Amino acid sequence: MNLYFITGNKNKFEEIKSVLSDIERLAMDLPEIQEVDLKKIIEAKLKEALNHKAGEFIVEDTGLYLECLKGLPGPLIKWFLETFALDEFAKIAEKLGNNRAEAKTIIGYAKNHEEIYFFEGAVSGQIVSPRGESNFGWDPIFQPDGYSETFAEMDDERRQSLKMRRIAALKLKEFLSTK
Repeated sequence: MNLYFITGNKNKFEEIKSVLSDIERLAMDLPEIQEVDLKKIIEAKLKEALNHKAGEFIVEDTGLYLECLKGLPGPLIKWFLETFALDEFAKIAEKLGNNRAEAKTIIGYAKNHEEIYFFEGAVSGQIVSPRGESNFGWDPIFQPDGYSETFAEMDDERRQSLKMRRIAALKLKEFLSTK
């Protein structure tokens, strides 16, 4: 059975393919429910994909969780980024007196409608004033714990070794090797 990673984002596909070499990219437009629980979003997408095509599927979603906002924006980050500039996130965290944050990716794997599994990768850090150039939304304001650079300031190799998508993909790879 073919294993498809559903994404329109070539960079996300390459990142996952570096861990799971046997996957195929499938650009399928799936509705995305608006929800604060990443697992519910992913499960809905996987079930929709299973209704349209034969195969096994991978879907991922990533969120940025600010402690000062009780976990928001989480998976709603792309909508927040349409409203707030990156430097405003740092100002909000500063004004609320807590810059702690967690970047989290959950990968969902569906073998069929009954067998859906989730794999999480998370990196703790802090929200800082924007530093560095990036093609990925909030990388300039997220500084992982133990590092003096934001994701945007890191070279590709260092950033990829820390990224939560890779961590989740490695967990999925381990799971698939036992099947």
